[in-house]
Amino acid sequence: MSKKVQNADNNRKLGNSGHTMTAGELKNLYYLKKEIKEQQRRISELEAAATNCSIEITGLPRGKGISDKVGKYATKIADLKTLLEQNLEKNLCELNRLETFIQTVEDSEIRTILALRYIHGFTWQHIASEIGKRDEQYPRKKHNAFIRKFDQRFNNT
Repeated sequence: MSKKVQNADNNRKLGNSGHTMTAGELKNLYYLKKEIKEQQRRISELEAAATNCSIEITGLPRGKGISDKVGKYATKIADLKTLLEQNLEKNLCELNRLETFIQTVEDSEIRTILALRYIHGFTWQHIASEIGKRDEQYPRKKHNAFIRKFDQRFNNT
């Protein structure tokens, strides 16, 4: 399959109960969750670094060329933490939108397949096992039929 066709496939719109999204956005859910965990880890590291800074004792003589390293690092840490928190908030909103979409799918089996694939990142074989099937083609075909169905619905409206 060519990249152009693949990209077109990834950008098909899915919709149900007033929710619309692209197949590409749905596929991005797994990586979005990884990014959120990484951002939370980095924020924790920054908070730890900010609290581990030594306290400067005032009133003592200072050597030439010594600057307020604690203050300088605290400002940089605060700025970086703010950026990470803003990006984390944006990503959590997107995660909520994607998971809400999956929960609006009426067919329980399809909803389960979508959750296992996009929320948990399972392989087709693992999904087949989880839903009591032996063949990985079963959940993949159900998934693809679901996407085609909503692609047709979107293109016909």
